[in-house]
Amino acid sequence: MKCLAIDIGSTSVKGAALDVQRGCVNEPVTTAFPAPLSGLPAGWVEVDPQAVCDAVAKVLAKLVEAAPEAERLYCAGQMAGLVLIDDAGRPLSNYISWRDQRTLAEATPGHSFLDSIRSRLEVAGLFGGLGGELHSGSTTALLAWLREHDRLPLGAIPTNIADFVVGRLIGKPIPMHVTQAVGMLDLANSRWHRDAFATLGLGNQRLPLLSHTEEAVGTIALAGHSLQVFGSYGDQQCALRGAGLQPDELSLNVSTGSQVSRRVTAFRPGRFLTRKYFFSDYLNTVTHLPAGRSLNVLVDLLTELARHEGIALRDPWKVIHEQAQAIEATDLDVDLAFFRGPLGSRGQIADITTENLTVGHLFHASFRAMADNYQQVAGWLGPADWTAVVLSGGLTQSAPLLRRFLEQRFAVPLRESAGEETLLGLLDIARTTVP
Repeated sequence: MKCLAIDIGSTSVKGAALDVQRGCVNEPVTTAFPAPLSGLPAGWVEVDPQAVCDAVAKVLAKLVEAAPEAERLYCAGQMAGLVLIDDAGRPLSNYISWRDQRTLAEATPGHSFLDSIRSRLEVAGLFGGLGGELHSGSTTALLAWLREHDRLPLGAIPTNIADFVVGRLIGKPIPMHVTQAVGMLDLANSRWHRDAFATLGLGNQRLPLLSHTEEAVGTIALAGHSLQVFGSYGDQQCALRGAGLQPDELSLNVSTGSQVSRRVTAFRPGRFLTRKYFFSDYLNTVTHLPAGRSLNVLVDLLTELARHEGIALRDPWKVIHEQAQAIEATDLDVDLAFFRGPLGSRGQIADITTENLTVGHLFHASFRAMADNYQQVAGWLGPADWTAVVLSGGLTQSAPLLRRFLEQRFAVPLRESAGEETLLGLLDIARTTVP
């Protein structure tokens, strides 16, 4: 059987035909995720939801043309953020992205709106039960902000962007799968955390139906072909499912952003976020760790003069990797926390000498710092009793020195995923739902 898969990401919409029998993903088709709307206040990130539907339709049309025999459609999408909809699934708001930062604006002297609602949840003893999941673009935080500022229409239902798109395809709202409901669930009981919503003044808030299984939600007809449509699933969980993460393994996702995760069978709050996974499991995860985005800051600095002279370097990363590997050891110290995250918000380059301020020393120290960070954060997830480390995201394949450092810090086998993890995760869902 052939199926279609679409991943609605924050930078691109990617789709592919899935060959369920052979267990493979065909050549992906991509288009850019729509740009945020202009003219909004600083820190606001909103996207026209119809533009997202149009981008998905563009990818879907190409997939149907290439695989007209496909019978099913599976979707994954970015978690958090929200679109407000009515009972028919029509939009009552723009898509407010998970990247939106309006809740970080100062609400009282020295404290943001996000600080204030987190404090209310902590005082009520409810924050841990949400999995510690409350950031600036969380669905729960945005709902509370909209209510506080009288921007929450009566009867509106919040949904994520992927569920919105799927709902528009089939002509009705769909249930929200638990992997999409980050920061909204009473994780101990796998249901909406009504007490938390009430604490934030959202006691009467309408919410979607909640789905715990991967099942069909409707059908669509495209170019004379009928497709059975399945609900959407959290992109992080789909990617780890596609990487084949097992309960006794540790996951390191190393890409533009980075995460350390572990799949567990029981909910126990800790120094990490907890999200619902598949198979009734949970995912303990630490996100927003310094990785490719921080490395790019250093590359931008090193290439700035050339850019101003109109010179385009052919392959700076080739030189970086060669020079970094040529260094046996360095006393240069690099902290890559240039962006706000669990390891801080202000990085540094320290212990500089005239001998070690070179490209090789700089990136040798940077890759070493990344490996140290992963080792430190892995310790937050519990005992180091994993049997293997699953690498995904692609950066460890292009940075052999980073992989060498990881091999030194984790005394278990390292297993690289096959790439296209999110689409592979949807393939695995398709394999388990095809009769």
